[in-house]
Amino acid sequence: MDKGLFLGNVEVLKQGKRLLALSYDIAPGAVLTVMGPSGVGKSTLLAFITGTLAPDFSARGVVRLDGHDITDLPAHKRRVGILFQDDLLFPHLSVKQNLMFGTRYSASPSTTEDPMLIADLLGLTSLLTRAPATLSGGEQQRVALGRALLSKPDLLLMDEPLAALDRHRKDDILPYLEQL
Repeated sequence: MDKGLFLGNVEVLKQGKRLLALSYDIAPGAVLTVMGPSGVGKSTLLAFITGTLAPDFSARGVVRLDGHDITDLPAHKRRVGILFQDDLLFPHLSVKQNLMFGTRYSASPSTTEDPMLIADLLGLTSLLTRAPATLSGGEQQRVALGRALLSKPDLLLMDEPLAALDRHRKDDILPYLEQL
């Protein structure tokens, strides 16, 4: 994730009654926090960047990642990972299978150690055979975070992904995210 992100010339993004205008240069390795009250469009902005949501009218502007226009690329080709507040695990897959799903869209091949390192870091090794429905909210968020990391995105967007984690687990995970 050492690539830069440029959101440029985005004059208006509109979804329903929400309007959003922005233009940012984000340096490689930087962390940008978007804050605001509930309902102003923070999650919508992330969905536009990832390509999982199209504006409801012809927005003028581009989303560039490492100098490349990704505006018209489908979501799965953007190399942008997203971790929403709602973890969206695949209910028919085990924890291990959910983690391994992240490797399917990785630009670089994962080694067999990668999923186990992530599982260990996130405290998931004892949960690998379990179904998502049997996990707590914090455990589900950790699985979703692991899956996102295993996709090795050029950019990782997170929408309150640590909200259900206790302080101890957050303290374990935040330094790792900073290192990435």
